[in-house]
Amino acid sequence: MKDTAPSIERLFTRKLLDLGPDERLAMACRMFSAARALVRAGISADGARSDAELRGLVFLRLYGQDFDQVKCARVLAFLDGVNY
Repeated sequence: MKDTAPSIERLFTRKLLDLGPDERLAMACRMFSAARALVRAGISADGARSDAELRGLVFLRLYGQDFDQVKCARVLAFLDGVNY
């Protein structure tokens, strides 16, 4: 669905391009932090979890499909503080 008027879309794009690279990077970092906080909140809402388990579940939610099972297991072990 696209309900934004073309003139508003052009204005938005122009405003983004007017920002300096450091400002665009800061904005992207803030958006990622907000997304990660939402993921953590959603996982936490399912029940209390240890910090290590929460880190692992956040990793799987955000990046789980980007790695094969072996690499996922290595990352999860690292996040759990276990040497592999």
